[in-house]
Amino acid sequence: MRQPEATAGDDDRLYRDPDLTDFYDLENGWAPDTEFCRLLAADARAVLDLGCGTGLLAAALAGAGREVVGLDPAAAMLDVARARPGGDNVTWVEADARTFRCDRRFDLIVMTGHAFQCLLTDADQQALLATIAHHLTPQGRFIFDSRNPALAEWREWLPDESQRVIDHPRFGAVTAWNDVAHDAATGIVTYWTYYRIEATGKVFSADSRIRFTPKDVIAANIAAAGLAIDHWLGDWQGGPWHAGAREIIPLGRAA
Repeated sequence: MRQPEATAGDDDRLYRDPDLTDFYDLENGWAPDTEFCRLLAADARAVLDLGCGTGLLAAALAGAGREVVGLDPAAAMLDVARARPGGDNVTWVEADARTFRCDRRFDLIVMTGHAFQCLLTDADQQALLATIAHHLTPQGRFIFDSRNPALAEWREWLPDESQRVIDHPRFGAVTAWNDVAHDAATGIVTYWTYYRIEATGKVFSADSRIRFTPKDVIAANIAAAGLAIDHWLGDWQGGPWHAGAREIIPLGRAA
């Protein structure tokens, strides 16, 4: 299961505990979302990566005359990002994406890894979208992703369905699994992540909360922020959104 990256107000140990940040990159490498955004950024001279996590995408986009700002509230994640090859070409900012403001404007603003789902209320989402609207150039574009609640993907995050083995460079074999609870009234899913080091039996754990927001609610929040959608995508291969699509991916601009 690809983990959402940390966003403002998130006290999740997966992102803030240095003992656990190692696991993030092991489970979340280069993927279709990062590749799509790399291609989307081809003509962008300035990129803002919100919820940049350990900086994989931001570092890949930086350099060759392109300015990249990577923003995340989790210091432990940014420590990894700064040490990443290419990390010295990025301006790293520890901040809350809902309230962040600077005097720069960006040709492309991205939020990948389902970080948008860490925004648990309409007010949180609207604040994040206001940040995007404030920092876009007149011709700038934005993109983010959120899982389609109609597919109830959280049902795949039960212990038996989610168990996996990770080869950790320091710990060796690590068995990982999740457990989950879903609140139908709010669309908020609480999931627990466990990592058991097989050599010692030690278990690391963390709990996370994310929101599965319907597309019409996301669309209303985008419009309220003064943004417009050019395309609704249903996957990171560029396919159009449909009711059975796994992802809700708005690609838009300032209205």
